[in-house]
This record gives sequence, C-alpha cells and structure tokens, in this order.
Amino acid sequence: MRFVYLTCAALAGIAALGTAQIERLTLDQMVAKTDNAVLGEITKKEVIRIDHPIDGPELYFTHLTVKGRSLVDGKELTAVVTYPGGFVNDTDGVWNSEAPSDEDTKLGNEVVVFYKHSENMGGDLEADALYASHGGLFRTATGRQGKVVLGRGEGYAISDNVLLSTLDENVTELKNAQK
Repeated sequence: MRFVYLTCAALAGIAALGTAQIERLTLDQMVAKTDNAVLGEITKKEVIRIDHPIDGPELYFTHLTVKGRSLVDGKELTAVVTYPGGFVNDTDGVWNSEAPSDEDTKLGNEVVVFYKHSENMGGDLEADALYASHGGLFRTATGRQGKVVLGRGEGYAISDNVLLSTLDENVTELKNAQK
C-alpha cells in the first residue's frame, strides 16, 4: 500500500511540473513589471561567459545594445539588455529555449525591448534583464499606415500588430498612471 501511495505522490509531483507555464502578460502588466521600454536599433550583440564559484561554470549571457528612445518618456538612450544563453563561438555556449531567436536579434533590426534591472541574473551578473526573455522583444515593420510593432500572439504583452504611435502613447500613459 505504501508503494502505491508513493507512486501516486510522485506522479502527482511530475504532473504539477508538466503544467508549468510561461507568464502570460497584458501590456498593462508588462509596463507595470518593467523599468522601461525602448524603441531602437540593435547595434551590438555580445555573448559573455561567467565561471562562478557558487552558481557554477559556463554561465552564458547575451547583451544586446539597443540605441533609440524610451517609449516611457521619449528620451534618447542606449540600453544594454541581457538574457540568459548564447554562444561565444560555434562550440562554446548554451542554447536557451526562452531566448529571442537569432532572426529577432540581428544587428540592424529595429525592435521594442522591455527590461527590468536585476541585481543578480546568475554568476553575480548585475544587468538590465530583457523581461520575459523572448516575450520582451518585439520587431517592427513598415506598413501602409506607418511603422508597426509586430505582435507575438495571445498571452504576449503585444499580441497583435499595433501602430508604433499607438503603442508609444499606451506605454507612456500606462507608466504615468502607475506613478
């Protein structure tokens, strides 16, 4: 009987792990949880490796430099946003399923990034973390009505394509309402 109980408990624990989900965010929630949103061009992509005595060896992080302006206050700025994973060369690095794709992070891409400062992303790395990993980066495109921020689907802060001017207004209003 004890074996049956332990087996059921183990299966219940495994089932609970299997139902874990990525955080679903509305734009309101994303703005509330982040420090800033920046529209700009990716001008640099750098992967670093940290070997840490407590967190372990071979911690890889990617820094994206985005030069543009804040959607919160309109000020020009250059933001360096960081996310776990990346490769320093063809063989040294780690793939992270939650990281933005190589296509999304190409040099020259114009993107909107949401970030939040982190005291320790791992390995004592203090950085502005790309919020929700790939869920915090949105590419832009030019459409018939002007510049559009490309939505990522249901559950993402920007689910549908939206005019940049509309998103800009919304982010500014939401951040001002939170003050």
